[in-house]
Amino acid sequence: MSASAIPTADRPPAVILAGGRSSRMGSDKAAVTLDGIQLLCHVIERLASQVAGISVNSNAITGLDFAPRIAVFADDVPGYVGPMAGVLSAMRHTARHFPSASHVVTVPTDTPFFPHDLVARLQGAITLPAQIAVACSAGVMHPVFALWPVDLAGELEHWLLTDEKRRVRSFIESHAMAEVDFPMLETATGPIDPFFNINTPADLETAEHWLPLIEDMER
Repeated sequence: MSASAIPTADRPPAVILAGGRSSRMGSDKAAVTLDGIQLLCHVIERLASQVAGISVNSNAITGLDFAPRIAVFADDVPGYVGPMAGVLSAMRHTARHFPSASHVVTVPTDTPFFPHDLVARLQGAITLPAQIAVACSAGVMHPVFALWPVDLAGELEHWLLTDEKRRVRSFIESHAMAEVDFPMLETATGPIDPFFNINTPADLETAEHWLPLIEDMER
C-alpha cells in the first residue's frame, strides 16, 4: 500500500458548507439549535481540532453566534446552483488564504455527529496529489464530506457552468478518488449513522434524542 500523499501532521483547512436554501427546514439550518446550541457551532466544535483553520461558505447567514475569527464567504457562482458551488468557493478561498495547502476539507452544516477522526482518515487515504477522498458509511457515499485538491477549481467551475444535472457524485467519480468507510456509532440503544443529517424539524427531534446517547458513547 502506498503512503499517504499528504502527511497527516500537515492538517488541511476546512470549509463548512452552509449555502443551501434550507427549504425543508423552513429556516436557516445553520442557525437551528440542537440542545440549545446552533448547528453550525456543533460542527465547528467537532471540526476545530482536526484542521488548520475553519471558514464558512454561506449566502445568507444571519443571527449566528460563533467565533469572529472565522471568515464567512458566499458562492463564487451565483444562483444557488448546488453544493458544488460551495466546494468551488472553498477551493478558491483556500488558494487565497492558505496558499501552501494542496487540499481543503468540506463538511455540511447539518451533520453534527461526524467522526472525530474524519480528516485524518481522509488524508490517510490520499495516495496521489490529484485524488479526492470522500467519506462513506453503510455502503453510502457522503460526497460533501470530502478532501478536495485545490487545483481542481478551474475544472469544477467549468463543470458547474456547463453540466445540466450537477450531480456531486458524478463529478467525484470522474476523477481519481478514494472512498473511506466509517463505522456506525454504537450507542446504548443501537447503531447511529455518524453522517445523519438534519433536513427537517422531525430530523432535529431525532437528533435531540440521539445527542446524549452519542455523548455517552464518546466519553
